[in-house]
Amino acid sequence: MSDELPGLLADIARIAGSRTAFDIASSHGGTRVSIPPRAEEGHWLTELVGMETADKICRGLATLDTEGRLRGIRNEVIPRGPAAMLRKARETARRALDDGKSAREAARISGLHERTIWRMKAEEDDGQESLF
Repeated sequence: MSDELPGLLADIARIAGSRTAFDIASSHGGTRVSIPPRAEEGHWLTELVGMETADKICRGLATLDTEGRLRGIRNEVIPRGPAAMLRKARETARRALDDGKSAREAARISGLHERTIWRMKAEEDDGQESLF
């Protein structure tokens, strides 16, 4: 599953599991964060996942600088993760429908459920004629 996650989330999933990566994406996805080389009390990551898991993530993402000091991540954007992947799938389905594909074909192309495609089509066609 971590192979399907973008960038930093894939690294976090590899270190602490997909569920933790999804939780981080849900709470901080799309925002710039800093992650220290070791977990700290009161840090957003520690508050979110607990000291033990946060320390595992911090140490797993830390790097050594040229002087051998452990450095954390600074001003890195956490990808939006599953929310962004779902939006991309819906955009793919919309393009397929716009290209004249059937709901079944759009579902196969986008990876969405066929019922989702039918709901998308229903939202688009609310039964009212255009005034223009």
